[in-house]
Amino acid sequence: MTEIHPRHSLLRPHIPMLSGILRGIEKEGLRVDAEGALALSPHPPDLGSALTNPHITTDYSEALLELITDTHDSVPRLLGELSDIHKFVAGRIGNELLWNQSMPGHLPPEPQIPIAWYGTSNSGMLKHVYRRGLAERYGKTMQCIAGVHYNFSLPEELWSILGTEGGNEVERRSKGYLALIRNFTRFSWLLMYLFGASPAVSRSFLGDSPHDLQTLDSDTLYLPHATSLRMSDLGYNNQDKAQSELQLCYNDLETFLQRIYDAVTTPWPAYQAIGTHRDGEWIQLNTNVLQIENEYYSSIRPKRTVERGERPSSALAARGVQYIEVRCLDIDPYAPLGISAETSRFIDTFLLFCAVEESPFFPQNGFCRDSHDNFSLVAKEGRKPGLMLTHRGRQLSVHDWGTQLLERMREYASLLDAHEGGDTHQQALEVQIKKVQDPELTPSATLLRDLREQGLSLHEFTLRQSRDHRDTLLGTPLDPDVEQALSRAAAESLIAQAELENNDTESFDEYVARYHAGLLRPATAA
Repeated sequence: MTEIHPRHSLLRPHIPMLSGILRGIEKEGLRVDAEGALALSPHPPDLGSALTNPHITTDYSEALLELITDTHDSVPRLLGELSDIHKFVAGRIGNELLWNQSMPGHLPPEPQIPIAWYGTSNSGMLKHVYRRGLAERYGKTMQCIAGVHYNFSLPEELWSILGTEGGNEVERRSKGYLALIRNFTRFSWLLMYLFGASPAVSRSFLGDSPHDLQTLDSDTLYLPHATSLRMSDLGYNNQDKAQSELQLCYNDLETFLQRIYDAVTTPWPAYQAIGTHRDGEWIQLNTNVLQIENEYYSSIRPKRTVERGERPSSALAARGVQYIEVRCLDIDPYAPLGISAETSRFIDTFLLFCAVEESPFFPQNGFCRDSHDNFSLVAKEGRKPGLMLTHRGRQLSVHDWGTQLLERMREYASLLDAHEGGDTHQQALEVQIKKVQDPELTPSATLLRDLREQGLSLHEFTLRQSRDHRDTLLGTPLDPDVEQALSRAAAESLIAQAELENNDTESFDEYVARYHAGLLRPATAA
């Protein structure tokens, strides 16, 4: 009988290659006042321009900061830079705090929630009008949810070692990352179980909307076995009918791009009824299913760096996939940076596993209903005793499937440790195995237990945590050279924004038309 070698054994002779793994973080966090209410103040000028500062910007709401690291070849360097940016921000937002929870605390009425502002340049107005469109389509409350985005790339030679097919490096790389994404889609329910940290919400988040949540206290609603309400149909996956009918395909890049293209060029009746203008002002970029590619919310995205004004899908079509972005991680309320080194090391292990293991194409025109349903079920009921998921047409418990997956990851953790020395990845894996054995060790269970034992609402608990984390960050001075570099970047970004505003030579209407015209029709899938 021919011996079948496991896929991870292909990497064992090439351990030095793992130094080419790069990871970066985009960490969101709401600015709140001293009592935890949403900050209504403009983006602080000491943080530079939200449009042009490469390290500090805003996401949907003006109060939703996004802190961006460079890419790094080690977890300590990655989190070292993220810590530096956090310290810089904490020291320059006065009495305000960074809210260290994915779900917002006390929110004002929707009309008072400020939409992110990027100045009067055409590129800045494009970002602002896009967000106006999001408010029209989904409401402003949704713009106050925060998370941690984890960017990850693998060394080019990996795809050849794995025997990934393709006529050139660009094709092999794109096919390799899409295979990673398919496995991620199959197994990402596990990340919700292990790291979901939003089992509860403040009442103000839901307002008068109907829901099936239970009452924890006068200010807090929850589900007893939920892991991540942020990633449930109460949060980011609470998409209207337009997005719910959009089913992307990760079997090949051409089909993926075609479906994105169709979504950003196909009108949607409800959005046509809204129109693009109100009282002479732009309120959305168009009336299509998606205004732009990034409007489609998914737990993972194939990515490629773009030039200013370039469409993301056009960049992917021209130069292929460069890295992936994991978007489903909740903010860790117990970590000052919103993510711990232990979590980062496990995510590296998980993603390497997804990249190397066999990854068959999805049936049903590229959409995997079972994976979608498993993810949604774990987000709302992941710690329910005996919870069953669908795996290869049969029912398998969270405990059994989770244990199987984590055991298969042992060799990948070992490979990463062999490269770096020590056993930190294996230690991180052991922590996750314990969570599968005992759901009470998960962050979602820990958070609910702390709320009950301490007699605090989610708002009160998160406010205390956010204050403590600020004090921890500011308790260690920022290196003077780093502080000078971040200050210089902030000052230079303000100059860069002013130059953009002064150098615009076309009207915004013309700019929007040219931006839409830059969307290239993708090649037909084979």
